[in-house]
Amino acid sequence: MPVHRPRTARTRTARGGHSAAGVLLAVLSALALLVALPGAARSADGDDIPPRGSARMGQGVIEHDGQGGRPSGGDAAQTEGVDVSSHQGNVNWSALWNSGVRWAYVKATESTSYRNPYFAQQYNGSYNIGMIRGAYHFATPDTSSGAAQANYFVDNGGGWSRDGKTLPGALDIEWNPYGAACFGKSQSAMVSWIQDFLNTYRARTGRDAVIYTATTWWKQCTGNYGGFGAAHPLWIARYNTSPGELPAGWGFHTMWQYTSSGPIVGDHNKFNGAYDRVQALANG
Repeated sequence: MPVHRPRTARTRTARGGHSAAGVLLAVLSALALLVALPGAARSADGDDIPPRGSARMGQGVIEHDGQGGRPSGGDAAQTEGVDVSSHQGNVNWSALWNSGVRWAYVKATESTSYRNPYFAQQYNGSYNIGMIRGAYHFATPDTSSGAAQANYFVDNGGGWSRDGKTLPGALDIEWNPYGAACFGKSQSAMVSWIQDFLNTYRARTGRDAVIYTATTWWKQCTGNYGGFGAAHPLWIARYNTSPGELPAGWGFHTMWQYTSSGPIVGDHNKFNGAYDRVQALANG
């Protein structure tokens, strides 16, 4: 006669039950999927890593350089401006104009894969209200060459025309929000990448691009290279009462981003000159 043995824990698992090892494997798989989701990644030190494309001008300034006071107001020799990206959505340009803002830069692109979905409203809206405006590109030197990113920028809103209302494109080169501050490049390789971008932009548009950066980043990631100052206007980032020390090669700044918490849009800037100097930069 057949012998009937009692079912053990092992036989129950083999017939469809759940062992401790299986449960653990399922949990680990779920965690791995969560980490892989856009926007859910974390850096080695535990900080959240934003999704690609979300970087904006000045994103790393407070974290790396801190912030101090505000510049004194009422300086007739400086002209107020703003910079915007998808973070601002549809911008109230009439309110900015009424507050005294006369120029603007709009994020157009990042790397060779991202275009600002609000670019048309922001770029055309600032123009239609009467502002002199330009476009900027957030550089990611670890994803493609400088030439590739310059071409992508020009092809997607970063061009220039001699209409008196369009500023030359700006290269936003600063701390990497997605990883290592210098994008994994040596100082010499970073200088070469920037040169590649600038050469290509000039070949495509006939204008020398503006360089937006912070002095501390420039020192760390280019070795304080001084070879760009003669041709490229400097847009310095420093949230304090003065622009402070400038990177090597520049004896003065053209623009200064002095806060990320100004009225209406947050990121406010001062052009180092009266309105006619903004016009002169636009006209080339």
